[in-house]
Amino acid sequence: MTTAHDLQGEYSPAVPSRVIFGRGKAATLRDEITALGGKRVLVLSGRTVAEKTDAVRRVSSALGDMCVGVYSGLTQRAPLSAAVEATQMALEAEADTLVGVGGSTISDAARMIAVMMVENISTEDRLRELGRQQDGMLTPDLTGKRLALQVSIPTTLSAGEFNTGGGNILDDVSNHKIRVRHASLYAHLIVLDPEMTVGTPDWLWLSTGVKALDHCIEHLYSRGNQPATDATALMAAERLFYNLPRSREADSDLDARMECLMAAWMSMLGSPNVSSGLSHGLGHVIGVKYSVGHGYTSCVTQPYVMEYNRPASAHKQALLARSAGIDINGMDDETGAEAAARAVDDFIVGLGMPHRLRELEIPREDLPVIAEMTLADGATKNNAIQMTSVDQMMQVLEAAF
Repeated sequence: MTTAHDLQGEYSPAVPSRVIFGRGKAATLRDEITALGGKRVLVLSGRTVAEKTDAVRRVSSALGDMCVGVYSGLTQRAPLSAAVEATQMALEAEADTLVGVGGSTISDAARMIAVMMVENISTEDRLRELGRQQDGMLTPDLTGKRLALQVSIPTTLSAGEFNTGGGNILDDVSNHKIRVRHASLYAHLIVLDPEMTVGTPDWLWLSTGVKALDHCIEHLYSRGNQPATDATALMAAERLFYNLPRSREADSDLDARMECLMAAWMSMLGSPNVSSGLSHGLGHVIGVKYSVGHGYTSCVTQPYVMEYNRPASAHKQALLARSAGIDINGMDDETGAEAAARAVDDFIVGLGMPHRLRELEIPREDLPVIAEMTLADGATKNNAIQMTSVDQMMQVLEAAF
């Protein structure tokens, strides 16, 4: 158990994102964007959100004549060609504000598109060339340049809208991400409105809820954890354990969906002071390599990562058991941690989510390659137990298979 003698570190204030939350908040978009100085808005989304829900229509209606266009071609992980098309549309429409309606794909892509707009990167060849020149990580000099305002309206619980400092899209030719990093990349406004989540398929809503829980768990014991971040992670986990099963589409429970949106926000409140860990590292690799959503990757990695990390984080994992509604009084840390791991696994299975790698049709013979690639991922370096070898990675992957 951590003692006062062990406490030392630092906490940097979050970026100045404005978050508004509650039913009907999307209807206030016009006034909110006007207050930020925005005048010409391009709405970004994926096809499913645009065609199978009324979220984009409601946003466009709320914006009125401020809306200069809608681009709904940002499919999963935002293919490079789609990002270029969206950029061209934004430049032609002279947009000064990007409103993203959807999950992490949309918010990640919107930040990249804002940089492409200000740098006038409007062809696929130019973006690929820059990606090659800078080894997949763009670091533009944006001094004195005004980026488009960023507004995010999440329809899932992946919480990518709360990421700061970067964005990314997928080079669908090389199957590698092109990323951008800059301190000015963050959402100026985030709108948490449960009405905007109606129509999100259960598989996506529930699996991204598990991803939010994954944030909570990894923030408890990855590099940078501290009491200030523990408190929000544990409270977010408690909200998810209670409300996510009650928030299925058929239940029509907007209160439960609102609680889940708040939990997803709270799961990210410690970022970037506390890091994600091995579960996210695995998710980054598996997600891109096999075109699997990060909600699903969290479902099939986190229980086994928890088990592997138990020797270095039993006390923190035992606290998670309390968030799951387990009475840990009288339990030692090891017993409490085991109870937490069972609770997480039961929670995932109870939601009807996959919880083994093989359920995602990942071939067993691919595990060594996944292990090698995950070792190189930045998130893996923050794990509670230092990961230095393929053999260590294989222990986790074999357990998860």
